[in-house]
Amino acid sequence: METSPRTGRIAAGVAASHPATAAAGLRILRAGGTAADAAVAAVFATCAAETVYTGLGGGGFATYFDAASGEVTCLDFFVSVPGTDGDRSPGPMVAVDVFFGGVPQVYSIGGASVAVPGVPAGCGEVHRRWGRLPWESLVAPAYELAVSGVELPPAHARTLAACAPALAHGDGAAIYAPGGHLLRGGDRLFHPGLAAAFEALAAQGPALFYTGAYAALMVDTVRAAGGALGPRDLAAYRVLETPVDHAALGSYRVRARHDLNRTVDTIAALPASLACLPRPERAVTLAAALRDRGRQKIGDTTNVSVVDAEGNACVITTTLGLGAAVWLPGLGINLNSMLGEGELITTDLAPGRRMSSNMCPLVVIDSTGALAVAIGSAGASRIRTALIDTLIGVLVDGLDMPTAIARPRFHVVDDTVHAEPGCRRDELEALAEVGWLVHEWAEIDHYFGGVTAVGVGGAAGDPRRDGVGVLL
Repeated sequence: METSPRTGRIAAGVAASHPATAAAGLRILRAGGTAADAAVAAVFATCAAETVYTGLGGGGFATYFDAASGEVTCLDFFVSVPGTDGDRSPGPMVAVDVFFGGVPQVYSIGGASVAVPGVPAGCGEVHRRWGRLPWESLVAPAYELAVSGVELPPAHARTLAACAPALAHGDGAAIYAPGGHLLRGGDRLFHPGLAAAFEALAAQGPALFYTGAYAALMVDTVRAAGGALGPRDLAAYRVLETPVDHAALGSYRVRARHDLNRTVDTIAALPASLACLPRPERAVTLAAALRDRGRQKIGDTTNVSVVDAEGNACVITTTLGLGAAVWLPGLGINLNSMLGEGELITTDLAPGRRMSSNMCPLVVIDSTGALAVAIGSAGASRIRTALIDTLIGVLVDGLDMPTAIARPRFHVVDDTVHAEPGCRRDELEALAEVGWLVHEWAEIDHYFGGVTAVGVGGAAGDPRRDGVGVLL
């Protein structure tokens, strides 16, 4: 935790990667809920509306800013490595090729890729600490979405097309490719049984997934698919509070967890004179800071950012990986594939160990101690790039939030700068002159992240994910 005094307030609102998600959060704010209440409701909504990115079988992180005290708290409810029961070894995973930017990326799915999920527990802990409204009222919007189904936005349909080898594998085919045809933008996304799962979650709380009836079902399902998940893994799962990193960006202070991609450290290493640098020189400086050693996995992730009328902020990022294609029978819940995500596999992994992640929901505090921005992003190894570019747009360049999020970005992998169309020509030329290889993409793409933010300059979601921002 870190503390700073609060002397100001930004407009209340919700930013998300689906209109239905944002509407769920706004509904809770209008009912008198806190930012935490609204963020939890929005996360549950993503588990019905944004299942190409996330779900109840995934994991995530939350950052909360308490307006009265200025405290910033980061919670880790990401996935843990299974196997603490010690009675089962995982079988082989299923390799799938996902084409991204025309290049195949190899992932692994199946039961052996399933890690201990954290989304139900994480949402429960956020509500316990900072919620005000009854638990069941936070589940209600997602339950309603699960009953009716949700329109699939075109950007989500493009993600589905890229990730179809994993998402439409096995039981997922009937959901994402009914009749043998992948869902397209505007089609209805519907998960049979998901409404029943939300109904049970509303009545029984998160324990349903860890020591209740769904825990036993999850163990049986994963083990039947070759995984090592056991009842002890689930019963022992806990949400962790993690240290809060901080860095200066001009007169602002950025606060977030220490992520695998070192977002806060990267911001801290930027020169204090960044705002004064000519744009081409600034681009070269940023590229050096953002150098990413070869990691460019696609990553199915989503984020919700909420600020309430009292000035509290809650930012939650969640993911399924690509999804393991291991579905809880009759419940419409796909489990995560995090153990099949190559960029997250570290040498210290062992049963019970919490996995690392690039996700970095964060808040920015101004020089008076007031909240300036609540922001997070999807995009695996591009999360850091997307967050830093957006923060520079708003806090250094003075752009409004929609413009800052929508403007073209570039991302560095090894010695190559991947640039969206519309990036400034003088910046790209400066990068090439100092030795960077510049790869110009043909169109704006979800590869470059999916930012959602509320703060100075308004609320906005990323057009790369058909995101939206709404103010109370």
